Amino acid sequence: MADFDITPLERFAGTSAAIKRPTEITCFSFDESHEYQPDDSSLHYYYPTQIGVDLSQGYDKFRRLDDTRDDHLDALLQAIMELEMRTGEKCEADIITWRGMMTKIMATPYDNLNDFEMNATCFQGTIFLEEHHDHKLASREEQLRSTRTGAPQDLMMYWGYKFEALSLLPTPWGQTSRDYIENRDQQIVSNYAQYCSVVRTGIGGKMLILGGEVDGIWDAKPADPNQGINWVELKTTAKPNKSPGGMLTYERKLLKYWIQSFLLGVPKIIVGFRDRGGILVGQEELETKKIPGTVARVGQASWDGNVCINFAAAFLEHLRNTITGEGVWRIRHRHRSGPVEIFKIEESGHGGILSQQFKDWRQRTLATEVAGLL
Repeated sequence: MADFDITPLERFAGTSAAIKRPTEITCFSFDESHEYQPDDSSLHYYYPTQIGVDLSQGYDKFRRLDDTRDDHLDALLQAIMELEMRTGEKCEADIITWRGMMTKIMATPYDNLNDFEMNATCFQGTIFLEEHHDHKLASREEQLRSTRTGAPQDLMMYWGYKFEALSLLPTPWGQTSRDYIENRDQQIVSNYAQYCSVVRTGIGGKMLILGGEVDGIWDAKPADPNQGINWVELKTTAKPNKSPGGMLTYERKLLKYWIQSFLLGVPKIIVGFRDRGGILVGQEELETKKIPGTVARVGQASWDGNVCINFAAAFLEHLRNTITGEGVWRIRHRHRSGPVEIFKIEESGHGGILSQQFKDWRQRTLATEVAGLL
């Protein structure tokens, strides 16, 4: 066991650790069959929808992706491997993972309602981190069984996808027909197609490569990704009431919104507010970088962005010192509990976290490098 204590939070307070602005190094898409494509073919463009639309429309025709299969890091590793083939350079990093894993880690100091389990392995000096798939499925089932009021969980999930479908175009506005724009509400909603950005970033002294889905773009991708890309993240939530409890609930959501966008370098978040029946009643544009300051200045100061960054920096340092050599580790945090637990569950191998294709590629590359030094 190599537990990492969360408390006292005060030790993570103060000026944030050094951070490196996320820069896209490659991308990939899933098409409408959810097949991997080594391009940006599933990139979508933001164009606002009208207030008053019914987000439940088309629910009975929803093409919902079955994600019960454990795909590990396969698509992300495929994209990295193809990038290395094109450039002839190895993508060096301390940590390679999906954006969702880092979101859970950064939110840990303030998220007492959710738990997580991850698997990790070390290969060629890099830690590869993935969600523990069985735990994800069990948590989902538990959430569906839990007693709640209001709309069913599946319907509320659909409202989010419907808002995205109403707010995105498959081509830039000037290249999209008026008929398509005016009849977006008739489009069958699907979550098969996705655009995924792969970025290099850094927190503290650790370099990370993260992959994550991006909802859309405000204008167009610049020729030089170092200029920053005007990505847009779309979120849907119940319109918050002005009571202390209502605002606290909204601030907790803002924590996740901020972390998710911060990690991939998404500068703008569009929040669609809905009523209890799924009618869109308002929209708000948020600048990602301003969210922590707004929470501290005019909110209830229920979380501190610097604490999240400093916690992540310290945790990644601890992870780097703990996960070495072959084998598989489990990283676990139980809700309303103490430290993050880190313990070894397999003494050798990589537990399916790494695809055989990726391992073979990296080993051939290493053998070539060694041969060149002889």
